[in-house]
Amino acid sequence: MTKPPTASTLYRLIEAGHLARQALLAPLAARGLEAGDDAVLLGLADPAGVPVTTLEAFTGVPSDHLDPILRRLEDKGLLLRLAVGPEMVPGARLSQQGQTTRTAIEDHWRQLEDTIAEDLGKKTRKSLRQGLKRIITLLDF
Repeated sequence: MTKPPTASTLYRLIEAGHLARQALLAPLAARGLEAGDDAVLLGLADPAGVPVTTLEAFTGVPSDHLDPILRRLEDKGLLLRLAVGPEMVPGARLSQQGQTTRTAIEDHWRQLEDTIAEDLGKKTRKSLRQGLKRIITLLDF
C-alpha cells in the first residue's frame, strides 16, 4: 500500500509554506496591501533610498512588474520616488508612513519566527533550517 500524497514530505513542505505565507500576509491585508508588497517595503531599508535596479534584484520582480507596484505604494503614501546616489538613478525611499508599515511587517515576521523557534527548540530549528537549505538547493534547477 502506498502512502497518500498528504503524507508525503513535499506535501507537508508545501502546506507549511502556504500557512507561513498566509500568516505573513495578515499585516498586509490589514493595511490594504497585496502579496509581494512586503518584499518591496523590506527592500527599501535604506532611508536615503534604493535604486530601482537594486529593488528588482532584492525582490526578484522585473521592472515592468515592479513599476506598477511602486506606483500603487506611492499612491498609498508609503513611498516616494527620487533619484538615488551620485549617478542620480531612478529609485525610491519609504515615507514616514511607509517606514511605520515596514517596521510593523518586520515585527510581525520576528514574532512568527520567535513562536516557531520557541516551539521547535534550538537544535530542531537548526536542523530544520539546514534541511530546508538542502531542499532549496535540490529544487533550484
